Amino acid sequence: MMDVKPKKHLGQHFLIDEKISERISNAISKSKKINLLEIGPGTGALTKFLLHENIDLISYELDIESITYLKNTFPTLIVYNEDVLKTDWSKIFKGNYSVTGNLPYNISSQILFKIYENRTIIDEMVGMFQKEVAERVCSGPGTKKYGILSVLIQAYYDVEYLFTVNEEVFNPPPKVKSGVIKITRNNIIKLDCDEKLFFRVVKAIFNQRRKMARNSLKSLLGDKKIDHVLLTKRPEELSIENFTEITKMIESKIN
Repeated sequence: MMDVKPKKHLGQHFLIDEKISERISNAISKSKKINLLEIGPGTGALTKFLLHENIDLISYELDIESITYLKNTFPTLIVYNEDVLKTDWSKIFKGNYSVTGNLPYNISSQILFKIYENRTIIDEMVGMFQKEVAERVCSGPGTKKYGILSVLIQAYYDVEYLFTVNEEVFNPPPKVKSGVIKITRNNIIKLDCDEKLFFRVVKAIFNQRRKMARNSLKSLLGDKKIDHVLLTKRPEELSIENFTEITKMIESKIN
């Protein structure tokens, strides 16, 4: 059996505890046949539990050494040596699909933004992230960790923090704990506002966390003014419904 060395520049921390892999796999909804994208399979610790009769699996891996190992270990596995962030996600499968992986910390936020961008085709994601990122996705208004990703993901997905994973179950051990989360598409097909503007509003308001929303929106409003109690609040005090309402107010002013 060949020994695959974790590559620091790829943010690789190989999972070595099979029980964790099995728990992640068990959290994926597979009561009916699903398409599943695994990001960064590494040495296949999770992959082996995903070769299930109800799963059509495609993997993306940047490390050539890992791919050689994966192909030797799982001859039927479809694995692409491509950067998943530069891939057109609408072409990975013909229909909708789910996403999973022990995700490299250095690209975890970008993967979540990619899921947000492809929300019409991504039904579910069960993934392991740096604990702080996992908590951020699942945090609600009134908490310090509530931020851009919390709002964008929760606008379209139900979120669930499943469990925390300690450092010693990885090779090499990361400096921080990890968290496994599950996000499942909700029934919101489209927000009741201009969705592109909603994204800009959320980003603008959270980019200045300590300021009232009113001050953060000057770049979008220009010389126009809106007088509303919601604009006197700070970002972490605003719910998704509040952000939708603010977007509609701005829409009426700038159109």
